[in-house]
Amino acid sequence: MLQSSAGQLIAALLIGLLIGVERGWQSRTDREGHRVAGIRTFGLLGLLGGISGALASSGWKSAAAVMLAACSATIFAGYWRLSRRADQMSATSAVAALLTVGLGAFATFGHPLEAIASACVAALLLASRTQLHGWIAGLSETEIQAGMRFALVAVAVWPLLPSTRFGPFAAWSPRALWGVVVLVTGFSFAGYVASRYFGRNRGTFVTAALGGLYSSTAVIASLSTRLRGTDPGRRAIIAGIAIASAVMFGRVLALTAVLAPRAWPSLALTIAPATVAALFYAFLTARRAAERADKAVPAEGKNPVELLPALGFAAMVAAMAVGTRWAEQHFGGAGAAAVIVATGSFDVDAAIITLRSLPESALSSWDAGLVLAGPVLLNTLFKAGIVLVNGGQVRWAAAAPLLISAAAIALMLALEIAV
Repeated sequence: MLQSSAGQLIAALLIGLLIGVERGWQSRTDREGHRVAGIRTFGLLGLLGGISGALASSGWKSAAAVMLAACSATIFAGYWRLSRRADQMSATSAVAALLTVGLGAFATFGHPLEAIASACVAALLLASRTQLHGWIAGLSETEIQAGMRFALVAVAVWPLLPSTRFGPFAAWSPRALWGVVVLVTGFSFAGYVASRYFGRNRGTFVTAALGGLYSSTAVIASLSTRLRGTDPGRRAIIAGIAIASAVMFGRVLALTAVLAPRAWPSLALTIAPATVAALFYAFLTARRAAERADKAVPAEGKNPVELLPALGFAAMVAAMAVGTRWAEQHFGGAGAAAVIVATGSFDVDAAIITLRSLPESALSSWDAGLVLAGPVLLNTLFKAGIVLVNGGQVRWAAAAPLLISAAAIALMLALEIAV
């Protein structure tokens, strides 16, 4: 129906009425004669825009241009008179009126669904005036700088980078490597926001748990950069590192049960002690952090989106990528176990997928689980190395849950291989 001319004109009218309802409600307390436009006027503006678009689509471009120009002039004249009052300095309604005309024309240009969706978004923004103004008023200079910096990293730079591969063994992709920077800075920014809303300790725990579900390596790299200096929330950060590690172990077991179930029994037996150790360490550290009742927000003046640690982490990932490609080319299909360990040393999920693609004759079910424990061990040691580099004076305490977990995995592997 919306593809017909009548349907598109109806869509243009609905767009005007939708925005008009919100504008009319906002000005409901104004006295008669002090409102420039309400639901009826906005409905007419949407319909007028629709008619202009229909005329232009039919070849009457000059008539459509004259109609739009006259409409725009009328809107500006009305809101200019209103703005002369000392208490009416907002241009929102004038912009909303022009947007209504434009969306009405967009609907009759053959895009009614997109125009209606845009009108819904515009109406939501207009209706959220109080909430948005309150949110903006509560932001600090540090938060504005952090948000703009992350927007630059994630929105301005990342999409423009090529995805072509280069370097040794064609192991590097600019977009993929910068995606690591986006991931680490994103977790830093998310942790800062979570601390604002949940308190320092709980915000750190929430960020660590959710980050562990996606990339425990990136979230631990992000958390470890906050350990430098004399941050009073360091105990909570250390607990967060243990939480992210424990969540990673659980995620690996869940993915293995789905993608490579034959390897699950031996893998579960191997990494279960490490999971328990990480959870126990997280419990103890979180309890000590709670005793200090440190729920203050992060210190002002320190931007949570730090690029230098994120770039260093991306450099480590680049080196790991070269090592993985070398192992794949060196061992080829003959060294299935070595390839799985190499591909999963940074990304354990990749090792699970690699194992799933192998024929069952390549590895027995029991050996498959033991081989899969290899990348889990190396990944845990890799994260411990990141914490030791970034952790400052508390590096060993922060790396302890990772080192203990790695030792537990290594011990279980040694026992199972010996048996």
